[in-house]
Amino acid sequence: MKVFKKIVFSLFLLIIIVFGALFAWQPYLFRVLKYRTPDAATYKEFPQALVRKSDSVFHFHRAKNMRNDLDTLKVQDGENRLVPFEDYFTKGNLNAFLVIRNDSVLYEKYSAGYSDSTLTSIFSGAKSMVSILLGKALADGKIKSLNERVTTYIPELKANSAFKHITIKNLLDMKSGLEFQDALGGIVQAFFSDEAKYYYTHDMKAELMKVKLVNAPGTVWKYKSIDPILLGWVLEQATGQTVAQYFEKNIWKKIGTEHNASWGLDHVNGLANTASRFQVTAVDLAKVGRLYLNLGRYNAKQIIPEEWVRESTQLGNEKPSSAKGWQKSAHHHLWWIPQEGEHGDYAAEGMLGQRLYVDPKTNTIIVQFAEKGAGNYPYRKISRYLAGLPFRYPKAE
Repeated sequence: MKVFKKIVFSLFLLIIIVFGALFAWQPYLFRVLKYRTPDAATYKEFPQALVRKSDSVFHFHRAKNMRNDLDTLKVQDGENRLVPFEDYFTKGNLNAFLVIRNDSVLYEKYSAGYSDSTLTSIFSGAKSMVSILLGKALADGKIKSLNERVTTYIPELKANSAFKHITIKNLLDMKSGLEFQDALGGIVQAFFSDEAKYYYTHDMKAELMKVKLVNAPGTVWKYKSIDPILLGWVLEQATGQTVAQYFEKNIWKKIGTEHNASWGLDHVNGLANTASRFQVTAVDLAKVGRLYLNLGRYNAKQIIPEEWVRESTQLGNEKPSSAKGWQKSAHHHLWWIPQEGEHGDYAAEGMLGQRLYVDPKTNTIIVQFAEKGAGNYPYRKISRYLAGLPFRYPKAE
């Protein structure tokens, strides 16, 4: 019995030593263990850079009679089953669903504790905000060309030969060629993934300085966080302002926002996590959609060049590098653009079902916040239904 107790104690001690060494080697792993998969409120555990609201607020008109018939509209869930939207909302643990057409709120539904003014992290939806900022920086002449090398703006990266030939466009296209391990494949892989590292580390710049090149820049598309994080760093170097400052001055204060937003930082006064830590309310995220729906204009002022909006939300003759879901959404300029059926709609999409959907055909904006999401892509059917237009899901292959 004494021998058994000694063995157990020795194993316990060994585990403590191993984990102690592990956390000393990579301190961010303790935060991975503590928080695991982040939820929409995990951002509160990290420093925030405030983005102050507009001085003059734009208010969407709220329809006198809401389109509550949407509750019974059948949409496909993640298992391709047709279910009433009300069930879709419940199954996906949706927190907010806001539908706006012609500047009028036609439908809104919230879970307990949520409203259109609840601040929420939109995770990878932040990447689309980076795309907006990049278009503004190009228009301002802060960045001369997408074909410029990243090291032109971040000279310290010259110390890592992986960055020698990477351009801003490579980052925008997610074709940097930099090594990145996603969180798919099980608990252990998720624990040690780069996805977890860049979300929880307190020093993203130090991690970026060590990254390796695994593909020639511009040749292989891979969805990853480090490319938009690097774009955020480029924007700060090019503009001489933090991401939050540049975003506030040039976008947020100019589109009639009603609430403050925020960018999550890796540490106090550190780098913004432009891949997954932008916090916003549903009603103000809709105003970002409205800005793009109006081709970059607000109150007759061109906030973002129309050409950039069109370039970002249309593939043109470019061959898609990705095809997600039945709608075959391609990732382009950090937006998701469906290629199946009629073209024209697009979306900013984040983990756990955070969505900003824009449909120019019906002048519709949809914002969805969720705890996990019910899957699939109901937004086009909803926008066409509320506009009185026909819609059919494609047949399953």
